[in-house]
Amino acid sequence: MHSERSARARDARAPIYLWGEGMPISRRSLLMACATALAAPTAMLVSPARANDIRVGSTAPPATLVTLDGQRISTASLLGNVVILTFWATWCVPCREELPLLSRYFEQHEKEGLRVLGFGLDEPDQLAQVRQVAQTLRFPVGLLANSSAPGYGRIWKLPVNFTVDRAGRLVQDGWKEKNPSWTAERLEQVVTPLLAAAV
Repeated sequence: MHSERSARARDARAPIYLWGEGMPISRRSLLMACATALAAPTAMLVSPARANDIRVGSTAPPATLVTLDGQRISTASLLGNVVILTFWATWCVPCREELPLLSRYFEQHEKEGLRVLGFGLDEPDQLAQVRQVAQTLRFPVGLLANSSAPGYGRIWKLPVNFTVDRAGRLVQDGWKEKNPSWTAERLEQVVTPLLAAAV
């Protein structure tokens, strides 16, 4: 009896080999894979947000930045302002070059109704580095992991920026930009006229 129970316990711990491939997989991994497969049809019913769904001239997707100090800033609350959403990371060299420029531009135009929300893609364990960069910036910054911007799709390249006019319409789609980093010239061409325009 005891040896039979030991054999069963030993079998339960033994690796499982899939389809004769000779690759062991744990029972836990197999169960997780099965659960994922069962959930997949349900997940397909929910339409995921994709970058292809956003259109210049249409209402910009909502976003909420949770700042490093816990403040929640939603784009809905910024209606009437020109808003730039910038996605960046501490390890992204072009981002680190762009952020000071964007910060200076924000400082010059804040009184005209410019708002910038900085969504950092760093992991929570890199918070110290994010705080270090954020201290040099004049606009609010938070981690994307704690914030919400699903309508802009999966952020797969950096930096990427989106600009929203005073009426809440998307006027600049960072996914469509050939050179996505801001320059002083592009800020003057794209954003300055929006600041001069009424709602």
